[in-house]
Amino acid sequence: MLLSVDRSDTATGMSLSYEVIAEIAAREGVEPTDIEPPEYDALYDVINPEALDSLFAPRENGLSRASGRIEFEYCGYDVTVTSDGDVEVSKHEQTYE
Repeated sequence: MLLSVDRSDTATGMSLSYEVIAEIAAREGVEPTDIEPPEYDALYDVINPEALDSLFAPRENGLSRASGRIEFEYCGYDVTVTSDGDVEVSKHEQTYE
């Protein structure tokens, strides 16, 4: 698993990419280090972890970035990451048309 540690959230000490993996691991009942191929998709196959970590990180001058959110599917879950640093994970509902 590829994780960026230099853009960690000061409140939790974890990067957003790690928080995504930790949330998936909690849902799966495994350790975050178990979320790796071949049993699980690699996060970097779905989204660039370093880009995710830096997307809502403070600017170099210390100012906050604009508010927003990003949503993606990962390991059968819908993942939403907000500019507030919240990571929400819910089971992906398969829809058929």
